[in-house]
Amino acid sequence: MRTTMNLFSALDWTVVVLYLVGVIVFGLFKGGKQQSAQDYFLSEKKIHWLVVSLSIVATETSSLTFISVPGIAYQGNFNFLQLVFGYIIGRIGVAYLLLPRYYKGNLTTVYALLEERFGANTRRIASVVFIITRIFADGVRLYATAIPVVAIFRGYSLFSEVPDAVLYVSTIAAIAFATLIYVQFGGVRAVIWTDLVQLFIYILGGALAALLISEKLPSLPAALSDAYAQGKFALFNFSLQNFFSSPYQFFLALIGGAMLSMASHGTDYIIVQRLFATDQLRSAQKAVIISGMIVLVQFALFLFIGVLLHALYGGAAMRSDEVFPKFIVSGLPSGIAGLVIAAMLSAAMSTLSSSINAIASSTVFDLYAATAHGKRATPKEKLKLSKLISFVWSLLLTLSAIAYLGLGKSVVEVALSIASFTYGGLLGIFFLCIFFEHIDSRAATLAFLASIAVMTFVITQTQLAWTLYTLIGLIVTLITAQTLSRFFKPEMISK
Repeated sequence: MRTTMNLFSALDWTVVVLYLVGVIVFGLFKGGKQQSAQDYFLSEKKIHWLVVSLSIVATETSSLTFISVPGIAYQGNFNFLQLVFGYIIGRIGVAYLLLPRYYKGNLTTVYALLEERFGANTRRIASVVFIITRIFADGVRLYATAIPVVAIFRGYSLFSEVPDAVLYVSTIAAIAFATLIYVQFGGVRAVIWTDLVQLFIYILGGALAALLISEKLPSLPAALSDAYAQGKFALFNFSLQNFFSSPYQFFLALIGGAMLSMASHGTDYIIVQRLFATDQLRSAQKAVIISGMIVLVQFALFLFIGVLLHALYGGAAMRSDEVFPKFIVSGLPSGIAGLVIAAMLSAAMSTLSSSINAIASSTVFDLYAATAHGKRATPKEKLKLSKLISFVWSLLLTLSAIAYLGLGKSVVEVALSIASFTYGGLLGIFFLCIFFEHIDSRAATLAFLASIAVMTFVITQTQLAWTLYTLIGLIVTLITAQTLSRFFKPEMISK
């Protein structure tokens, strides 16, 4: 974005720097000293369910929420909330279908359950798929955070001749480094408690932005009345036109949201790791269900911001992920602009810190612990290695973000499509593990891989709505496993 804009004031920069320093210090303080890898990654299951619930919301709310969700309402309406209603249904499913099975054993990661049922190879495959998915999907989210920050730098003549690539790489590296400090030394306790602070900051930033946009409008009641007349607050879409290619058609959004939420909150370790930090099943169930209610309010806020921006800019044509950043860098008063940028950094860092910690945890418990060296390692050796692995994965996440420079598509579309390659298959293999006792381990593993192959074709070669992707992947996994199970005898199951 190279438009003329108000420069960030000294007060704005002070707010951003104070936020970065403050969140690092707070994370280090709350993280404390860990005694083992289990303490580093699971906090010995001592965190209150409400803190975990808020941490879940912070983790799933990346900078994409800040940047792209207002653009959805700017270009459309409130139909997106149908998807969130599905999210709540999916979380209820996680609470009562998946979590009871997870809490029957002393699992260190969610993929350990697959080893109990299907063998070590299935566990390792699921872990590797999770790691690859998170590296690419969260790389997009980190890249998205740099977009408005670079736009701010462009407002200064000092940076006018600096290549875009240099500004983006520097910004991405700085965000990643600040996040790594408290993840490296504080572990999951630091991650979860800083999530709590970051959630408060970006909700406050969003609310202040909505208030300031409202004040810039000649008449808020008139603007809202016009928006209502234009259908900007339309919530439900029951139209059957282009049914299978309309992501926000009511039934597709509701079912798709439920399936996506079951996969993301029931099989993706970046979320399940938080649920494992609670002390009992009931606490985990409350945490995941309440998080859905909070997310509903949060998305409603950012969609409302999009409606207000539509009134402010008169519906001027622009990309969905440019709408809110444009206002942030040009329409906010001194001090508030810094707070909103800090809020956006909060959203990014909460997701990034969770991703680093969860990927490292899966690497240690799902991959390293099964090796000969891992079986001999002492708790202190595992803890030291855990911190080293966290550092390595943070570097790879940074490189992943840099790889997206020059991305032409909407960043939210890219992030969602990456997860869609694997979510249906992951949910399917957990369904097979829990509900289909007759399925052979090789049938389950092959079905999981077949689902990823089919989804590659569906996503790249068809025009189906993305809200169908997880459901399709799930169905392919279940049908393929049922078919293949006819060729494998029960005694061939690999434990």
